[in-house]
Amino acid sequence: MEENINKKGFTLVEVLTSIFIIAILSAVILVNYRQSNRQYALLRSANKLAQDIRRAQQMAMTTKEYGGSIPPGGYGIYINTGDTSYILYADNNPADPPGGNEIYEPGDFVTETINFESGVSVQSVNPSPLSVNFKPPDPTTKISNGASEMNEGVITLTLQSKTKTIKVNKSGLVWVE
Repeated sequence: MEENINKKGFTLVEVLTSIFIIAILSAVILVNYRQSNRQYALLRSANKLAQDIRRAQQMAMTTKEYGGSIPPGGYGIYINTGDTSYILYADNNPADPPGGNEIYEPGDFVTETINFESGVSVQSVNPSPLSVNFKPPDPTTKISNGASEMNEGVITLTLQSKTKTIKVNKSGLVWVE
């Protein structure tokens, strides 16, 4: 007489197959997570730069004081190709003509140096180096490389093979592409 016993459980093959499937899914998710994290770092850096350009514009519009006085040349952003940071400055160089020269130069007050996220750098700047200046009270926008004035400034950030472009035009409009 044979006894019919119900045996419950998993075979070794079933357990190994389940572990293999979980390992493959985990690897795929991890690789995609790292790539998307890098992509978001680039996007965050581009949006932060655009936000800081708008902040310089807002500081000029509200005629914010720096060092006890309103900078005659206003506020701006200075950035150069290959940099991993940029400068928010107040155009208050005593050597400037009255009213400021509306570009960044070493004698101007650096209000803040802002670093990009790890791995993000400036691939190109047009014009290079780029000084975007907002002069109060209107504010008027000046986009310059120190030698000539432009109608538009274009900054391209890179992280590995990915890029993001920030543009600012003479009317003060800032956008990220």
